[in-house]
Amino acid sequence: MPRKVLFITADQWRGGALGCLGHPAARTPNLDRLAQEGALFASHFSCSAPCGPARTTLLTGLYPFIHRSVRNGTPLDKRHTNLALEARRAGLDPVLFGYTDSSADPRALAPDDPRLRSFEGILPGFRLEASLNENNLTGWLTELARKGYDMPARHMDVYKHPGSPDVMERFSRGPAVFKAEDSETGYIADKVIDYLRLRHKDDWFIHAVFLRPHPPIIAPEPYNRLIDASSVPRPVRHETRDAEAAQHCSLALWLQQQSNPDYFESQVDVQTVPEEDRDAIRAVYYGLIAEVDTQIGRVLEYLRETGEYDETLIIFTSDHGEMLGDHWCWGKGGWYDASNSIPLIVRDPNVPAAARNRTINAMTESVDIMPTILEWLECEVPQECNGLGLTPWLQGNPPDLWRSSVFWEFDYRTPGTLLVENALGLTPDQCTLNVIRDDRYKYVHFTALPPLLYDLQEDPNELENLAQDPSHASIIAEYAQRLLSHRMLHAERTLTNAMLTPTGVEEYKGQRGLPNALRAT
Repeated sequence: MPRKVLFITADQWRGGALGCLGHPAARTPNLDRLAQEGALFASHFSCSAPCGPARTTLLTGLYPFIHRSVRNGTPLDKRHTNLALEARRAGLDPVLFGYTDSSADPRALAPDDPRLRSFEGILPGFRLEASLNENNLTGWLTELARKGYDMPARHMDVYKHPGSPDVMERFSRGPAVFKAEDSETGYIADKVIDYLRLRHKDDWFIHAVFLRPHPPIIAPEPYNRLIDASSVPRPVRHETRDAEAAQHCSLALWLQQQSNPDYFESQVDVQTVPEEDRDAIRAVYYGLIAEVDTQIGRVLEYLRETGEYDETLIIFTSDHGEMLGDHWCWGKGGWYDASNSIPLIVRDPNVPAAARNRTINAMTESVDIMPTILEWLECEVPQECNGLGLTPWLQGNPPDLWRSSVFWEFDYRTPGTLLVENALGLTPDQCTLNVIRDDRYKYVHFTALPPLLYDLQEDPNELENLAQDPSHASIIAEYAQRLLSHRMLHAERTLTNAMLTPTGVEEYKGQRGLPNALRAT
């Protein structure tokens, strides 16, 4: 059978934002259809945020405490393999449309190498077919110029509302200057389809990365007004911003940092504009989701027309989620589900029709994607991978044991400026938190700050921190132990299970095990 992989990621897409999950503001008919023809993973989480560490985790199959590329701009050690390198070893040519936000290892480059001046590099192993990232829109803008659009002197100004000042007092739902068919989202879809046109009989591996619904929150017609703000769920939060900030000193600092028009790239201060403006921002966010769904639908329909749809492993996910005003926060980071719950849809063409259209509620993580793709390609999964292949779930044969909790890490250090460190009285290496979350509790462990504990059954909106309640001391102890066991189990093991013997090297290559497992059935 041909080996074709279409690996699609969006940017900053909330986990519940799919029509098939019943979200009232999500217009996603194409992804809904993909879910009906495949498997929908309804409890899927990113193991890191923001973009750089999230995508590094996704594409290496390693937890952040192993790969250590923990912030946008933190270099990735060149010793680590990744999905593209492993697919290339298997004879495929992984091509990239978009970006991977990879920070190059400076030890392997000359001091003046331009790659050391941006975190938006390309992960080794990918061949760049079409570039588009937050700070490099040149390919797309060249297409706009060719079509007759007037190009601004500063590239990011293409996202400004016509005639708007640098900082607006009110958020505008007005349309972008470009048409929907000419948007950056359409540009990536066009490039993917063009690449496929002469490759119907070939094996291929495509990583298609859509920038949206990442800010700036501005959309072309009709997506700017497609979603009625009244259909968007109200934000989950305390009554006031001050009450929210009182939950933890790190949250108070983050909320303070967000009162800046540049923070959310929306041309307004999201913390001080009227509430109806924040409602409008949420509505346009879901309009951008609808636009991405439309363009993904074009790519999938092309594969149906060529007959390749039933030859292709198709995966859709995101790098991380979006707070969207929950807990008065915007963007991504921290410990809340809104930041780390992400969508995952997988369609395996080898799965019989009777085993499709399934929703899987077992907890899965972004580190599971790399081993899943490699297993489908019949490649050996590197021993260092922390994830678990999802193949049994796709085939309708759940494993006897599966993880009972998910893990993520957030690193909030600012080594270039020490702004966070000075504000909190910490060193950079103390600016880290780990989360272990199951169906009942979420425990957040800080390296040098007080912990957090939420009872998700009684408090699913994560509004009441129980960590200081003496009656929950045993729960904190239990989850701290589970977190420690998790980190111990997933320590670096590239050579750990190898043994030099009189007859040569003997090595264990099995699974790590699951210290916090439940019967999957």
